[in-house]
Amino acid sequence: MKLGAFSISLSVKSLEKSKEFYETLGFSVFAGSEEMNYLIMKNENSLIGLFQGMFKNNILTFNPGWDENASKLEEFDDVRDIQKHLKSNHIKLERETDEEDSGPASIVFFDPDGNTILIDQHI
Repeated sequence: MKLGAFSISLSVKSLEKSKEFYETLGFSVFAGSEEMNYLIMKNENSLIGLFQGMFKNNILTFNPGWDENASKLEEFDDVRDIQKHLKSNHIKLERETDEEDSGPASIVFFDPDGNTILIDQHI
């Protein structure tokens, strides 16, 4: 499967402190807004989302159709095809999308250890 760009979305207590910490590691702000309580930090091909007060646990995030620069990929697996594949392999989805629809959509499920996985397609 082609899942697109990967990032980890961290639930942080202080957006400012987390931003400073990851800047020390060489990350810089790539997207987001402090006013909206989230920043996407980038260091080469690595992406870390910092989210204050938006969700409880950290999330593994994949963006079908995007590379690590949020540029559209020519070839990718649509989130609905990924959903069909997961369901056919008996992976329980926490949140599904309409398989008859097209365009932006997302699904959520958990790995065997309870880690949240978000497949979030923006195109």
